[in-house]
Amino acid sequence: MMSANLNFDKQDGLVPAIIQDAITQKVLMLGYMNAEALEKTQREGIVTFFSRSKSRLWTKGETSGHFLRVVEILPDCDNDTLLIKVRPEGPTCHTGSDTCFDEQNTSTTSFLHELEQIVLDRKANPSPDSYTSKLLARGINKVAQKVGEEAVELVIEAKDSNDDLFKGEAADLLFHFTVLLAEKEISLESVMDVLRERHATKSTTDSK
Repeated sequence: MMSANLNFDKQDGLVPAIIQDAITQKVLMLGYMNAEALEKTQREGIVTFFSRSKSRLWTKGETSGHFLRVVEILPDCDNDTLLIKVRPEGPTCHTGSDTCFDEQNTSTTSFLHELEQIVLDRKANPSPDSYTSKLLARGINKVAQKVGEEAVELVIEAKDSNDDLFKGEAADLLFHFTVLLAEKEISLESVMDVLRERHATKSTTDSK
């Protein structure tokens, strides 16, 4: 277990735990864990803290239902602080705010992940009123055709000077690309991994 490597002695058996949304990268809150809280968190996949005011273990969401689902746990370089990446189920702060720092837990780019989940839901739970469900029902050829059509329309708008129309076509292309990924059962994250790998390879090559 990770707790065996952590230094709990600096703060009377506790280590700070910074909670970060795994998708938006927003810092949601700061809590404290003892070895038992960390082991419970790792075992159950839900963040549990040690409450300094109540002197007991406290699972975030045990009252509100707004649990923090663990994605990754990382110790810092001194092994005395944790960064825990999570997927929050609802607002994190007891005040009802998204974060304990009164910030909205949003990110412009992270909306692509939200869109991906919406598309996947339309695929798993088709609705007769959903354009996405209707498009997916027509199969891979039609979905791919729509991506091609939107790409051509984007190129046409790129040659003009109407930025609003260009952005609209760009949004259409991103949407239909997301639908195509869902139809192919390929995640957006896996495509991003390819880009990251290419960037890393290019950076290594350029440094030589």
